[in-house]
Amino acid sequence: MTARSTRCTTAAKTRTSRLAAVAAIAVAGSMLLTACGDQTEGGSTKEGGTAANSAPLFSKLPADIQKAGVIKVGTDASYAPMEFTQDGKIVGVDPDIAAALGKQLGVKLEFTSGTFDGLITGLESGRHSLVMSSMTDNKKRQEGLDDDGKKIGKGVDFVDYFSSGVSLLVKKGNPQGVNSLDDLCGKTVAVQRGTIYEDTFKAQATKCGSNKLTIQAFDTDAEAQTRVKAGGAVADLNDYPVAAYIAKTSGGGKDFEVVGNQTDVGLMGIAVSKDDTQLRDAVKEALDAIIKDGTYAEALKKWDVEDSAVKSATINAGK
Repeated sequence: MTARSTRCTTAAKTRTSRLAAVAAIAVAGSMLLTACGDQTEGGSTKEGGTAANSAPLFSKLPADIQKAGVIKVGTDASYAPMEFTQDGKIVGVDPDIAAALGKQLGVKLEFTSGTFDGLITGLESGRHSLVMSSMTDNKKRQEGLDDDGKKIGKGVDFVDYFSSGVSLLVKKGNPQGVNSLDDLCGKTVAVQRGTIYEDTFKAQATKCGSNKLTIQAFDTDAEAQTRVKAGGAVADLNDYPVAAYIAKTSGGGKDFEVVGNQTDVGLMGIAVSKDDTQLRDAVKEALDAIIKDGTYAEALKKWDVEDSAVKSATINAGK
């Protein structure tokens, strides 16, 4: 039975003989079954999934997720067009891909937004079962290492679903004449904390040496963009599709522009706990299915990011 059910009752007025009352009860019982239908567990819909979910890959999911009918997904919804909030709803490339995955798996992928640098911690604590937030698949995250190579966690597995390089985002008109990372030496940049882009800027700062590169890190990329727009930093660094979207839409295209060539092309992955290989493999199989049936390509085309498509799902293929 569903959580909201109808209670059926039978009232009988027995003014006849005991035999007539028994007959009346028999008739009423027949009517009761007709009115309420089959109330056995086999004929009911449980909260979440059903006893006979017809989705192609439902049976591949862990039992607890089958029962819940939901996979909780952690994201940082401040990264248009990949994932962002619009009219109170999380939308974008990743939610659209997730919706297609959900149809194959027979469950809903439910997004909750948080800060990017806390997403893997949330995965490890069980707050969510997946992370889908334009997260680059790399060995550091796979192995649970910090920037210095120190072990800080058990690491995560990735189901790789998207490929992209990174690009510099500068103020419209490029007043500081920035066209490459080397042009940033002696200047100040803004970036989202905990991202590979912060790592890239740190590597460039080392390269700049005494001609110091100052890095300002923020909880969200939106804050980094605001810093660049205000002139407090000369550049932000983003995945190319994100940088291009920001340049096209912010201020009607008058706030920013993308400069230089894409660098560090790599894979983005859906992060899964290393303890949850059954879920990981089910998601991989679902991704291959939507690549094959074309719904993956449709999701990318909707957001004009077809060039970032992968040809097949892989696990931990990032470097």
